[in-house]
Formats: sequence, structure tokens, C-alpha cells
Amino acid sequence: MQVDEDAVSAVLNRLRRAQGQLAGVIAMIEAGRDCKDVVTQLAAVSRALDRAGFKIVASGMRQCMNAADGDTPPMSEAELEKLFLALA
Repeated sequence: MQVDEDAVSAVLNRLRRAQGQLAGVIAMIEAGRDCKDVVTQLAAVSRALDRAGFKIVASGMRQCMNAADGDTPPMSEAELEKLFLALA
């Protein structure tokens, strides 16, 4: 099962945002910035990654619900649960 076409651009945007934010965190640490600033920026990275992950899970759920066409087997409840728990 792949990320559906509707979700791909949103997922990529969120991952690119996280990538840029992570580069900022690294630069802040290398520059000796205050730990409060570093943690705040790192939290933003975490949120961006979480949002990308949730979008991927939602895409999987949508495909699972729409798998009536028979092309791909629907994702099992256990597989969906594993995806959600992977984000925790």
C-alpha cells in the first residue's frame, strides 16, 4: 500500500518543513544557543514529523476503507493499529 495521490504533496511538504527545522536545530546547537530555544525548535520538528505520519496513516485508513476494488488487500485492523502506535 502506498501513500495516496491526495496525501503525497502534504506529506512531502511536512517532511521538508521538518528537514529545514532540524537543520535549524543543529545550527542552533552548534552556535551555542539557549537550550529553551533549541527545545522549542525541536518541538516544532517533532510536530511536523507527527503531522506527516498522521497523514500517512490517514491515507492508509482511507485506502483500507476503499479497498473494495480488489486490486490491493485491505489493511488489517492490526496493521492500522501498528501504524498508529509507531507514531506514539
